[in-house]
Amino acid sequence: MKKLILIALTVFVAMNTGLSCTNFLITKGASTDGSTMISYAADSHTLYGELYQFPAMTYPEGSMLDVYEWDTGKYLGKIRQVVQTYSVIGNMNEHQVSIGETTYGGREELSGGKSGIVDYGSLMWIALQRAKTAREAIKIITELLDEYGYYSSGESFSIADANEVWMFEMIGKGEGQKGALWVAVLIPDGYVAAHANHARITTFPYQKKNDWFNPKQTVFHAKDVISFAREKGWFKGKDAEFSFSDTYAPVDFGAARFCEIRVWSFFKSVCKDAEKYLDYASGNHITHDAVTGYANNRMPLYIKPDAKISVHDVMNFMRDHLEGTPYDMTVDAGAGPYGNPYRWRPLTWKVDGVSYCNERATATQQTGFSFVSQMRSWMPDVVGGIHWFSVDDAASTVYFPMYASSSRTPEAYRVGNGDMMTFSPNSAFWVFNQVSNFAYTRFNLIHPEIKAKQAGMENDYLVKVAQTDAQALEMYKQNPQAAREFLTEFSCSTGDQLVAEWTALYQHLFTRFMDGNVKKKAVVPEGSKYHPAEVEQPGYDERTLRRIVEETGDKLKVKGAAH
Repeated sequence: MKKLILIALTVFVAMNTGLSCTNFLITKGASTDGSTMISYAADSHTLYGELYQFPAMTYPEGSMLDVYEWDTGKYLGKIRQVVQTYSVIGNMNEHQVSIGETTYGGREELSGGKSGIVDYGSLMWIALQRAKTAREAIKIITELLDEYGYYSSGESFSIADANEVWMFEMIGKGEGQKGALWVAVLIPDGYVAAHANHARITTFPYQKKNDWFNPKQTVFHAKDVISFAREKGWFKGKDAEFSFSDTYAPVDFGAARFCEIRVWSFFKSVCKDAEKYLDYASGNHITHDAVTGYANNRMPLYIKPDAKISVHDVMNFMRDHLEGTPYDMTVDAGAGPYGNPYRWRPLTWKVDGVSYCNERATATQQTGFSFVSQMRSWMPDVVGGIHWFSVDDAASTVYFPMYASSSRTPEAYRVGNGDMMTFSPNSAFWVFNQVSNFAYTRFNLIHPEIKAKQAGMENDYLVKVAQTDAQALEMYKQNPQAAREFLTEFSCSTGDQLVAEWTALYQHLFTRFMDGNVKKKAVVPEGSKYHPAEVEQPGYDERTLRRIVEETGDKLKVKGAAH
Protein backbone atom coordinates (compact mmCIF):
# COMPACT_ATOMS: atom_id res chain seq x y z
CA MET A 1 0.00 0.00 0.00
CA LYS A 2 2.83 2.42 0.85
CA LYS A 3 4.36 1.76 -2.56
CA LEU A 4 1.07 2.59 -4.31
CA ILE A 5 0.74 5.83 -2.33
CA LEU A 6 4.24 6.85 -3.40
CA ILE A 7 3.41 6.10 -7.03
CA ALA A 8 0.18 8.08 -6.82
CA LEU A 9 2.10 10.98 -5.31
CA THR A 10 4.63 10.83 -8.13
CA VAL A 11 1.83 11.04 -10.70
CA PHE A 12 0.16 13.87 -8.78
CA VAL A 13 3.38 15.88 -8.57
CA ALA A 14 4.06 15.37 -12.27
CA MET A 15 0.55 16.52 -13.14
CA ASN A 16 0.77 19.63 -11.02
CA THR A 17 4.25 20.71 -12.04
CA GLY A 18 3.17 20.68 -15.66
CA LEU A 19 4.83 17.54 -17.00
CA SER A 20 1.54 16.32 -18.41
CA CYS A 21 1.40 15.45 -22.07
CA THR A 22 -0.72 13.41 -24.49
CA ASN A 23 0.49 11.49 -27.56
CA PHE A 24 -1.46 9.72 -30.30
CA LEU A 25 0.33 7.41 -32.76
CA ILE A 26 -1.07 6.51 -36.21
CA THR A 27 0.53 3.95 -38.51
CA LYS A 28 0.48 4.04 -42.33
CA GLY A 29 -2.22 1.43 -42.65
CA ALA A 30 -4.46 3.25 -40.18
CA SER A 31 -4.37 6.62 -41.97
CA THR A 32 -6.52 7.77 -44.87
CA ASP A 33 -3.58 8.62 -47.13
CA GLY A 34 -0.80 6.29 -45.99
CA SER A 35 0.87 8.86 -43.76
CA THR A 36 2.36 7.99 -40.44
CA MET A 37 1.42 10.51 -37.74
CA ILE A 38 2.18 11.31 -34.14
CA SER A 39 0.64 14.05 -32.04
CA TYR A 40 2.00 15.66 -28.91
CA ALA A 41 0.77 18.29 -26.45
CA ALA A 42 3.52 19.83 -24.33
CA ASP A 43 1.41 20.63 -21.29
CA SER A 44 3.07 22.81 -18.70
CA HIS A 45 1.91 25.81 -16.72
CA THR A 46 5.34 27.39 -17.25
CA LEU A 47 6.26 26.27 -20.79
CA TYR A 48 6.23 29.09 -23.35
CA GLY A 49 4.94 27.95 -26.72
CA GLU A 50 7.38 28.66 -29.54
CA LEU A 51 8.72 26.82 -32.55
CA TYR A 52 12.23 25.51 -31.97
CA GLN A 53 14.73 25.37 -34.81
CA PHE A 54 18.09 23.66 -35.14
CA PRO A 55 19.85 24.25 -38.50
CA ALA A 56 22.00 21.54 -40.03
CA MET A 57 25.60 22.03 -38.94
CA THR A 58 29.08 20.65 -39.58
CA TYR A 59 31.47 20.36 -36.62
CA PRO A 60 35.22 19.59 -36.38
CA GLU A 61 36.20 16.13 -35.16
CA GLY A 62 36.42 16.05 -31.38
CA SER A 63 33.83 18.79 -30.78
CA MET A 64 31.76 18.66 -27.61
CA LEU A 65 28.11 19.58 -27.05
CA ASP A 66 26.88 21.34 -23.91
CA VAL A 67 23.73 19.73 -22.52
CA TYR A 68 21.12 21.79 -20.68
CA GLU A 69 18.00 20.41 -19.03
CA TRP A 70 14.97 21.33 -21.16
CA ASP A 71 12.64 22.04 -18.24
CA THR A 72 14.98 24.35 -16.30
CA GLY A 73 17.91 25.35 -18.51
CA LYS A 74 20.27 23.86 -15.92
CA TYR A 75 23.70 22.96 -17.30
CA LEU A 76 24.21 19.20 -17.05
CA GLY A 77 27.53 18.54 -18.79
CA LYS A 78 29.20 17.80 -22.13
CA ILE A 79 28.82 14.98 -24.62
CA ARG A 80 30.60 14.25 -27.88
CA GLN A 81 29.23 16.10 -30.89
CA VAL A 82 28.86 14.40 -34.27
CA VAL A 83 30.49 15.82 -37.38
CA GLN A 84 27.22 16.42 -39.25
CA THR A 85 23.79 17.24 -37.79
CA TYR A 86 20.43 17.51 -39.59
CA SER A 87 18.03 20.44 -39.58
CA VAL A 88 15.11 20.30 -37.15
CA ILE A 89 11.88 22.31 -37.01
CA GLY A 90 9.96 21.83 -33.79
CA ASN A 91 10.01 18.08 -33.07
CA MET A 92 10.61 16.91 -36.63
CA ASN A 93 13.75 16.76 -38.74
CA GLU A 94 14.51 17.06 -42.44
CA HIS A 95 14.40 13.26 -42.87
CA GLN A 96 10.80 13.02 -41.61
CA VAL A 97 11.74 11.69 -38.18
CA SER A 98 9.54 13.03 -35.39
CA ILE A 99 9.57 12.55 -31.61
CA GLY A 100 7.04 13.38 -28.88
CA GLU A 101 7.07 12.54 -25.19
CA THR A 102 5.07 12.10 -22.01
CA THR A 103 6.39 11.92 -18.45
CA TYR A 104 5.15 9.15 -16.16
CA GLY A 105 7.49 9.31 -13.17
CA GLY A 106 7.43 5.65 -12.17
CA ARG A 107 8.86 3.97 -9.07
CA GLU A 108 10.17 6.54 -6.64
CA GLU A 109 13.32 4.47 -6.06
CA LEU A 110 14.19 4.89 -9.74
CA SER A 111 12.73 8.23 -10.76
CA GLY A 112 14.41 10.23 -7.99
CA GLY A 113 17.98 9.37 -8.92
CA LYS A 114 19.69 11.69 -11.41
CA SER A 115 22.90 9.86 -12.16
CA GLY A 116 23.50 11.09 -15.68
CA ILE A 117 23.88 14.20 -17.76
CA VAL A 118 21.26 13.70 -20.50
CA ASP A 119 17.64 14.60 -19.74
CA TYR A 120 14.59 13.53 -21.73
CA GLY A 121 14.31 16.84 -23.62
CA SER A 122 17.94 16.74 -24.73
CA LEU A 123 17.54 13.13 -25.83
CA MET A 124 14.69 14.13 -28.17
CA TRP A 125 16.43 16.98 -29.94
CA ILE A 126 19.87 15.39 -30.02
CA ALA A 127 18.35 12.31 -31.64
CA LEU A 128 16.44 14.43 -34.15
CA GLN A 129 19.65 16.16 -35.17
CA ARG A 130 21.39 12.82 -35.74
CA ALA A 131 18.85 10.26 -36.98
CA LYS A 132 17.54 9.43 -40.45
CA THR A 133 15.01 6.81 -39.25
CA ALA A 134 13.01 6.01 -36.14
CA ARG A 135 15.12 2.91 -35.49
CA GLU A 136 18.27 4.97 -35.72
CA ALA A 137 16.79 7.50 -33.27
CA ILE A 138 16.11 4.73 -30.73
CA LYS A 139 19.65 3.40 -31.19
CA ILE A 140 21.15 6.87 -30.68
CA ILE A 141 19.07 7.54 -27.56
CA THR A 142 19.98 4.23 -25.93
CA GLU A 143 23.67 4.67 -26.71
CA LEU A 144 23.57 8.11 -25.08
CA LEU A 145 21.87 6.58 -22.02
CA ASP A 146 24.58 3.93 -21.75
CA GLU A 147 27.48 6.34 -22.20
CA TYR A 148 26.32 9.41 -20.31
CA GLY A 149 23.52 8.28 -18.02
CA TYR A 150 19.93 9.45 -17.67
CA TYR A 151 18.97 12.59 -15.76
CA SER A 152 15.13 12.47 -15.80
CA SER A 153 12.36 10.31 -14.33
CA GLY A 154 10.19 7.78 -16.18
CA GLU A 155 9.47 8.85 -19.73
CA SER A 156 7.62 7.61 -22.82
CA PHE A 157 8.57 8.67 -26.35
CA SER A 158 6.60 8.47 -29.59
CA ILE A 159 9.19 8.02 -32.36
CA ALA A 160 8.18 7.82 -36.01
CA ASP A 161 9.48 8.18 -39.52
CA ALA A 162 7.65 7.95 -42.84
CA ASN A 163 7.32 4.17 -42.55
CA GLU A 164 7.31 3.11 -38.91
CA VAL A 165 5.83 4.25 -35.59
CA TRP A 166 7.38 3.20 -32.28
CA MET A 167 6.61 3.61 -28.59
CA PHE A 168 9.73 3.82 -26.44
CA GLU A 169 9.64 3.81 -22.61
CA MET A 170 12.49 4.25 -20.14
CA ILE A 171 13.30 4.89 -16.51
CA GLY A 172 16.56 5.42 -14.64
CA LYS A 173 18.17 2.85 -12.34
CA GLY A 174 18.21 4.98 -9.24
CA GLU A 175 20.80 6.99 -7.37
CA GLY A 176 24.38 6.15 -8.28
CA GLN A 177 23.53 3.76 -11.13
CA LYS A 178 24.28 4.83 -14.66
CA GLY A 179 22.15 4.05 -17.71
CA ALA A 180 18.46 3.28 -17.95
CA LEU A 181 15.91 0.51 -18.18
CA TRP A 182 13.97 0.70 -21.42
CA VAL A 183 11.91 -1.07 -24.04
CA ALA A 184 10.74 -0.02 -27.51
CA VAL A 185 7.84 -1.61 -29.42
CA LEU A 186 6.90 -1.16 -33.07
CA ILE A 187 3.20 -0.38 -33.48
CA PRO A 188 1.88 -2.87 -36.08
CA ASP A 189 0.76 -1.38 -39.36
CA GLY A 190 -2.96 -0.70 -39.44
CA TYR A 191 -3.10 0.03 -35.70
CA VAL A 192 -3.03 3.14 -33.53
CA ALA A 193 -1.64 3.71 -30.04
CA ALA A 194 -1.55 6.41 -27.40
CA HIS A 195 0.16 7.29 -24.14
CA ALA A 196 -0.54 10.03 -21.60
CA ASN A 197 1.66 10.27 -18.50
CA HIS A 198 1.68 6.59 -17.71
CA ALA A 199 3.92 3.77 -18.97
CA ARG A 200 1.88 1.53 -21.29
CA ILE A 201 4.23 -1.21 -22.53
CA THR A 202 3.46 -4.40 -20.63
CA THR A 203 4.72 -7.83 -21.80
CA PHE A 204 7.07 -8.24 -24.78
CA PRO A 205 9.27 -10.98 -26.27
CA TYR A 206 12.77 -10.76 -24.80
CA GLN A 207 15.42 -10.31 -27.51
CA LYS A 208 18.92 -11.72 -27.14
CA LYS A 209 20.28 -8.95 -29.35
CA ASN A 210 19.11 -5.55 -30.56
CA ASP A 211 19.48 -6.11 -34.30
CA TRP A 212 18.70 -2.48 -35.05
CA PHE A 213 18.17 -2.56 -38.78
CA ASN A 214 16.58 -5.97 -39.15
CA PRO A 215 13.03 -5.13 -40.29
CA LYS A 216 11.78 -8.37 -38.72
CA GLN A 217 12.81 -7.26 -35.23
CA THR A 218 9.92 -5.26 -33.78
CA VAL A 219 11.07 -5.03 -30.15
CA PHE A 220 14.24 -3.55 -28.68
CA HIS A 221 15.16 -3.30 -25.00
CA ALA A 222 17.92 -2.87 -22.45
CA LYS A 223 19.70 -6.17 -21.83
CA ASP A 224 19.03 -5.92 -18.08
CA VAL A 225 15.42 -4.68 -18.27
CA ILE A 226 14.18 -7.92 -16.67
CA SER A 227 17.24 -9.02 -14.66
CA PHE A 228 17.34 -5.65 -12.87
CA ALA A 229 13.78 -6.20 -11.63
CA ARG A 230 14.70 -9.70 -10.45
CA GLU A 231 17.67 -8.35 -8.49
CA LYS A 232 15.40 -5.84 -6.77
CA GLY A 233 12.86 -8.53 -5.91
CA TRP A 234 10.15 -6.86 -7.98
CA PHE A 235 9.67 -9.79 -10.39
CA LYS A 236 10.03 -13.57 -10.00
CA GLY A 237 8.15 -15.08 -12.94
CA LYS A 238 9.13 -16.21 -16.43
CA ASP A 239 10.57 -13.66 -18.88
CA ALA A 240 7.45 -13.93 -21.05
CA GLU A 241 5.35 -12.81 -18.08
CA PHE A 242 7.38 -9.69 -17.32
CA SER A 243 5.53 -6.39 -17.75
CA PHE A 244 7.61 -3.22 -18.05
CA SER A 245 4.83 -0.87 -16.97
CA ASP A 246 3.44 -3.03 -14.16
CA THR A 247 6.93 -3.48 -12.72
CA TYR A 248 8.42 -0.01 -13.05
CA ALA A 249 5.22 2.10 -12.95
CA PRO A 250 2.32 0.07 -11.48
CA VAL A 251 -1.08 1.47 -12.37
CA ASP A 252 -3.26 2.90 -9.60
CA PHE A 253 -6.28 5.20 -9.42
CA GLY A 254 -4.29 8.32 -10.32
CA ALA A 255 -2.51 6.68 -13.25
CA ALA A 256 -5.83 5.45 -14.62
CA ARG A 257 -8.08 8.43 -13.97
CA PHE A 258 -5.62 11.22 -14.81
CA CYS A 259 -3.70 9.46 -17.58
CA GLU A 260 -5.13 6.27 -19.03
CA ILE A 261 -8.55 7.88 -19.41
CA ARG A 262 -7.09 10.13 -22.14
CA VAL A 263 -5.88 7.05 -23.98
CA TRP A 264 -9.30 5.45 -23.52
CA SER A 265 -11.12 8.53 -24.84
CA PHE A 266 -9.00 8.41 -28.01
CA PHE A 267 -9.41 4.64 -28.39
CA LYS A 268 -13.19 4.78 -28.02
CA SER A 269 -13.33 7.60 -30.60
CA VAL A 270 -11.76 5.33 -33.23
CA CYS A 271 -12.96 1.88 -32.13
CA LYS A 272 -16.36 1.00 -30.65
CA ASP A 273 -14.92 -2.03 -28.92
CA ALA A 274 -12.79 0.21 -26.67
CA GLU A 275 -15.85 1.38 -24.71
CA LYS A 276 -15.48 -1.70 -22.52
CA TYR A 277 -12.30 -0.37 -20.92
CA LEU A 278 -13.98 2.60 -19.23
CA ASP A 279 -14.28 0.94 -15.84
CA TYR A 280 -10.50 0.40 -15.81
CA ALA A 281 -9.61 3.82 -17.24
CA SER A 282 -11.79 5.61 -14.69
CA GLY A 283 -9.75 4.03 -11.90
CA ASN A 284 -12.89 2.54 -10.39
CA HIS A 285 -12.11 -1.11 -11.02
CA ILE A 286 -8.48 -2.15 -11.45
CA THR A 287 -8.08 -5.87 -10.86
CA HIS A 288 -4.75 -7.59 -10.14
CA ASP A 289 -3.28 -11.01 -10.79
CA ALA A 290 -2.91 -12.99 -7.56
CA VAL A 291 0.59 -14.25 -8.45
CA THR A 292 2.34 -11.33 -10.20
CA GLY A 293 0.38 -8.50 -8.62
CA TYR A 294 0.06 -6.97 -12.09
CA ALA A 295 -3.14 -5.23 -13.18
CA ASN A 296 -4.91 -7.78 -15.40
CA ASN A 297 -7.69 -5.72 -16.98
CA ARG A 298 -5.61 -3.06 -18.71
CA MET A 299 -6.23 -1.65 -22.16
CA PRO A 300 -4.14 -3.03 -25.02
CA LEU A 301 -1.03 -1.11 -26.09
CA TYR A 302 -2.54 -0.54 -29.55
CA ILE A 303 -5.94 -0.95 -31.18
CA LYS A 304 -7.27 -1.32 -34.72
CA PRO A 305 -9.51 1.63 -35.70
CA ASP A 306 -12.92 1.02 -37.24
CA ALA A 307 -12.13 3.49 -40.05
CA LYS A 308 -9.08 5.20 -41.49
CA ILE A 309 -7.90 8.37 -39.72
CA SER A 310 -7.02 11.68 -41.40
CA VAL A 311 -4.60 14.33 -40.21
CA HIS A 312 -7.55 16.60 -39.42
CA ASP A 313 -9.10 13.81 -37.37
CA VAL A 314 -5.96 13.68 -35.24
CA MET A 315 -6.09 17.44 -34.68
CA ASN A 316 -9.66 17.11 -33.47
CA PHE A 317 -8.83 14.15 -31.21
CA MET A 318 -6.40 16.49 -29.45
CA ARG A 319 -9.37 18.74 -28.58
CA ASP A 320 -11.20 16.23 -26.41
CA HIS A 321 -12.76 17.17 -23.03
CA LEU A 322 -14.31 13.74 -22.43
CA GLU A 323 -17.48 14.96 -24.15
CA GLY A 324 -20.21 12.35 -24.40
CA THR A 325 -18.76 10.22 -21.59
CA PRO A 326 -19.78 9.92 -17.93
CA TYR A 327 -16.88 12.28 -17.17
CA ASP A 328 -17.87 15.02 -19.63
CA MET A 329 -16.27 18.20 -18.27
CA THR A 330 -18.88 20.53 -19.78
CA VAL A 331 -21.84 19.42 -17.68
CA ASP A 332 -21.04 19.11 -13.97
CA ALA A 333 -21.10 21.91 -11.38
CA GLY A 334 -17.44 22.71 -12.02
CA ALA A 335 -18.35 23.81 -15.55
CA GLY A 336 -20.28 26.76 -14.13
CA PRO A 337 -23.16 28.43 -15.92
CA TYR A 338 -21.34 28.51 -19.27
CA GLY A 339 -20.25 24.87 -19.66
CA ASN A 340 -16.53 25.56 -19.23
CA PRO A 341 -14.62 22.25 -19.68
CA TYR A 342 -11.61 23.46 -17.68
CA ARG A 343 -10.74 23.14 -14.01
CA TRP A 344 -8.12 25.29 -12.36
CA ARG A 345 -5.44 23.53 -10.35
CA PRO A 346 -4.84 21.80 -8.01
CA LEU A 347 -5.90 18.57 -9.61
CA THR A 348 -7.09 17.04 -6.34
CA TRP A 349 -8.76 18.71 -3.36
CA LYS A 350 -10.53 17.94 -0.10
CA VAL A 351 -13.90 18.70 1.47
CA ASP A 352 -14.50 17.61 5.07
CA GLY A 353 -11.35 15.52 4.91
CA VAL A 354 -12.50 13.56 1.85
CA SER A 355 -10.32 13.71 -1.29
CA TYR A 356 -11.83 14.51 -4.69
CA CYS A 357 -10.36 15.14 -8.12
CA ASN A 358 -10.88 17.21 -11.21
CA GLU A 359 -10.81 15.42 -14.55
CA ARG A 360 -7.68 15.65 -16.71
CA ALA A 361 -8.73 15.62 -20.37
CA THR A 362 -6.58 15.74 -23.50
CA ALA A 363 -7.30 19.41 -24.22
CA THR A 364 -6.09 21.54 -21.34
CA GLN A 365 -5.49 25.19 -20.61
CA GLN A 366 -1.79 24.83 -19.77
CA THR A 367 -0.58 23.55 -23.15
CA GLY A 368 2.55 25.39 -24.24
CA PHE A 369 2.53 23.97 -27.76
CA SER A 370 1.17 20.94 -29.57
CA PHE A 371 1.66 19.37 -32.95
CA VAL A 372 0.56 16.69 -35.37
CA SER A 373 3.57 15.44 -37.33
CA GLN A 374 2.67 13.96 -40.69
CA MET A 375 5.24 11.83 -42.50
CA ARG A 376 4.62 10.81 -46.12
CA SER A 377 6.81 8.05 -47.55
CA TRP A 378 5.75 8.50 -51.19
CA MET A 379 7.32 11.97 -51.39
CA PRO A 380 10.90 13.14 -51.12
CA ASP A 381 11.77 14.24 -47.58
CA VAL A 382 11.92 17.91 -48.57
CA VAL A 383 8.21 17.83 -49.38
CA GLY A 384 6.94 14.84 -47.42
CA GLY A 385 7.28 15.99 -43.83
CA ILE A 386 4.72 18.44 -42.41
CA HIS A 387 4.84 19.53 -38.78
CA TRP A 388 1.33 20.82 -38.13
CA PHE A 389 2.08 23.18 -35.26
CA SER A 390 0.05 25.13 -32.73
CA VAL A 391 0.43 26.95 -29.43
CA ASP A 392 -1.83 27.08 -26.36
CA ASP A 393 -4.95 25.00 -25.67
CA ALA A 394 -5.55 22.57 -28.57
CA ALA A 395 -9.31 23.10 -28.37
CA SER A 396 -8.96 26.80 -29.13
CA THR A 397 -5.93 26.85 -31.38
CA VAL A 398 -5.22 26.30 -35.09
CA TYR A 399 -2.67 23.82 -36.47
CA PHE A 400 -0.85 25.38 -39.39
CA PRO A 401 1.37 23.49 -41.86
CA MET A 402 5.09 23.89 -41.19
CA TYR A 403 7.08 21.90 -43.74
CA ALA A 404 9.87 20.18 -41.85
CA SER A 405 12.47 21.08 -44.48
CA SER A 406 11.95 24.81 -43.87
CA SER A 407 15.06 26.86 -43.21
CA ARG A 408 13.40 29.35 -40.86
CA THR A 409 10.31 29.77 -38.69
CA PRO A 410 7.51 32.36 -38.78
CA GLU A 411 8.28 35.51 -36.80
CA ALA A 412 5.15 35.03 -34.68
CA TYR A 413 6.43 31.62 -33.53
CA ARG A 414 10.13 32.48 -33.36
CA VAL A 415 12.10 31.53 -30.25
CA GLY A 416 12.67 34.73 -28.28
CA ASN A 417 9.54 36.55 -29.44
CA GLY A 418 8.26 37.05 -25.91
CA ASP A 419 8.46 34.61 -23.01
CA MET A 420 6.27 33.37 -20.17
CA MET A 421 6.60 36.66 -18.30
CA THR A 422 7.12 39.00 -21.26
CA PHE A 423 4.06 39.85 -23.34
CA SER A 424 4.61 40.31 -27.08
CA PRO A 425 1.66 41.57 -29.13
CA ASN A 426 2.78 39.70 -32.27
CA SER A 427 3.66 36.44 -30.52
CA ALA A 428 1.44 33.50 -31.43
CA PHE A 429 1.51 32.24 -27.84
CA TRP A 430 0.15 35.48 -26.41
CA VAL A 431 -2.38 36.10 -29.17
CA PHE A 432 -3.88 32.61 -28.88
CA ASN A 433 -3.93 32.88 -25.09
CA GLN A 434 -5.84 36.15 -25.32
CA VAL A 435 -8.55 34.41 -27.34
CA SER A 436 -8.75 31.21 -25.29
CA ASN A 437 -8.67 32.87 -21.89
CA PHE A 438 -11.41 35.28 -22.92
CA ALA A 439 -13.47 32.30 -24.09
CA TYR A 440 -13.07 30.58 -20.72
CA THR A 441 -15.21 33.33 -19.15
CA ARG A 442 -18.34 32.32 -21.14
CA PHE A 443 -17.34 29.19 -22.96
CA ASN A 444 -20.62 28.03 -24.49
CA LEU A 445 -21.22 31.48 -25.98
CA ILE A 446 -17.73 32.38 -27.20
CA HIS A 447 -16.09 29.07 -28.06
CA PRO A 448 -18.50 28.16 -30.92
CA GLU A 449 -17.23 31.19 -32.86
CA ILE A 450 -13.63 30.12 -32.23
CA LYS A 451 -14.42 26.55 -33.32
CA ALA A 452 -16.02 27.72 -36.56
CA LYS A 453 -13.04 29.91 -37.40
CA GLN A 454 -10.65 27.11 -36.45
CA ALA A 455 -12.37 24.57 -38.70
CA GLY A 456 -12.53 26.97 -41.60
CA MET A 457 -8.84 27.82 -41.46
CA GLU A 458 -7.65 24.23 -41.05
CA ASN A 459 -9.83 23.01 -43.91
CA ASP A 460 -8.42 25.82 -46.03
CA TYR A 461 -4.88 24.79 -45.09
CA LEU A 462 -5.55 21.21 -46.16
CA VAL A 463 -6.58 22.46 -49.62
CA LYS A 464 -3.57 24.77 -49.85
CA VAL A 465 -1.19 22.02 -48.77
CA ALA A 466 -2.37 19.79 -51.62
CA GLN A 467 -1.74 22.63 -54.06
CA THR A 468 1.62 23.48 -52.48
CA ASP A 469 2.72 19.83 -52.57
CA ALA A 470 2.08 19.68 -56.31
CA GLN A 471 4.03 22.88 -56.99
CA ALA A 472 6.91 21.85 -54.74
CA LEU A 473 7.19 18.38 -56.30
CA GLU A 474 7.50 19.89 -59.77
CA MET A 475 10.06 22.35 -58.49
CA TYR A 476 11.97 19.59 -56.70
CA LYS A 477 12.61 17.75 -59.97
CA GLN A 478 14.65 20.69 -61.25
CA ASN A 479 16.01 22.28 -58.07
CA PRO A 480 15.54 20.72 -54.60
CA GLN A 481 16.89 23.83 -52.88
CA ALA A 482 14.40 26.05 -54.68
CA ALA A 483 11.61 23.70 -53.56
CA ARG A 484 12.84 23.99 -49.98
CA GLU A 485 12.82 27.78 -50.11
CA PHE A 486 9.38 27.77 -51.68
CA LEU A 487 8.04 25.60 -48.84
CA THR A 488 9.80 27.75 -46.25
CA GLU A 489 8.14 30.89 -47.59
CA PHE A 490 4.74 29.18 -47.68
CA SER A 491 5.07 27.91 -44.09
CA CYS A 492 6.33 31.18 -42.65
CA SER A 493 3.80 33.39 -44.40
CA THR A 494 1.00 30.99 -43.42
CA GLY A 495 2.02 31.05 -39.75
CA ASP A 496 2.35 34.82 -39.56
CA GLN A 497 -0.91 35.40 -41.42
CA LEU A 498 -2.67 33.02 -39.04
CA VAL A 499 -1.59 35.09 -36.05
CA ALA A 500 -2.73 38.28 -37.77
CA GLU A 501 -6.16 36.72 -38.34
CA TRP A 502 -6.31 35.49 -34.76
CA THR A 503 -5.51 38.99 -33.52
CA ALA A 504 -8.47 40.25 -35.53
CA LEU A 505 -10.59 37.43 -34.08
CA TYR A 506 -9.73 38.54 -30.56
CA GLN A 507 -10.73 42.10 -31.38
CA HIS A 508 -14.04 40.86 -32.80
CA LEU A 509 -14.78 38.60 -29.83
CA PHE A 510 -13.89 41.21 -27.25
CA THR A 511 -16.08 43.77 -28.96
CA ARG A 512 -18.99 41.35 -29.32
CA PHE A 513 -18.94 39.74 -25.85
CA MET A 514 -17.64 42.35 -23.40
CA ASP A 515 -19.54 43.27 -20.21
CA GLY A 516 -21.71 40.16 -20.26
CA ASN A 517 -23.54 41.26 -23.40
CA VAL A 518 -23.77 39.68 -26.82
CA LYS A 519 -23.70 42.40 -29.45
CA LYS A 520 -23.90 42.68 -33.20
CA LYS A 521 -23.99 45.59 -35.60
CA ALA A 522 -27.43 47.07 -35.99
CA VAL A 523 -29.23 48.53 -38.97
CA VAL A 524 -29.63 52.27 -38.40
CA PRO A 525 -33.37 53.04 -38.25
CA GLU A 526 -34.73 55.54 -40.74
CA GLY A 527 -34.59 59.02 -39.27
CA SER A 528 -31.77 58.18 -36.83
CA LYS A 529 -28.16 59.20 -37.10
CA TYR A 530 -26.85 55.98 -35.64
CA HIS A 531 -27.70 52.81 -33.74
CA PRO A 532 -24.49 51.48 -32.08
CA ALA A 533 -25.45 47.82 -31.74
CA GLU A 534 -28.15 45.28 -31.11
CA VAL A 535 -27.69 43.83 -27.63
CA GLU A 536 -28.74 40.52 -26.14
CA GLN A 537 -28.32 39.69 -22.47
CA PRO A 538 -28.68 35.91 -22.24
CA GLY A 539 -28.10 35.72 -18.47
CA TYR A 540 -27.75 32.39 -16.71
CA ASP A 541 -29.39 29.10 -17.61
CA GLU A 542 -32.22 27.72 -15.47
CA ARG A 543 -29.99 25.15 -13.80
CA THR A 544 -27.73 27.90 -12.48
CA LEU A 545 -30.66 30.04 -11.41
CA ARG A 546 -32.10 27.15 -9.44
CA ARG A 547 -28.77 26.59 -7.71
CA ILE A 548 -28.70 30.25 -6.71
CA VAL A 549 -32.20 30.00 -5.21
CA GLU A 550 -31.29 26.79 -3.36
CA GLU A 551 -28.22 28.43 -1.82
CA THR A 552 -29.70 31.87 -1.03
CA GLY A 553 -33.27 31.02 -0.05
CA ASP A 554 -35.33 34.20 0.18
CA LYS A 555 -32.35 36.56 0.31
CA LEU A 556 -32.66 37.52 -3.38
CA LYS A 557 -36.42 37.12 -3.58
CA VAL A 558 -38.21 40.19 -4.93
CA LYS A 559 -40.82 41.12 -2.31
CA GLY A 560 -44.34 41.72 -3.57
CA ALA A 561 -43.52 40.41 -7.05
CA ALA A 562 -46.03 38.23 -8.83
CA HIS A 563 -45.33 34.51 -8.73
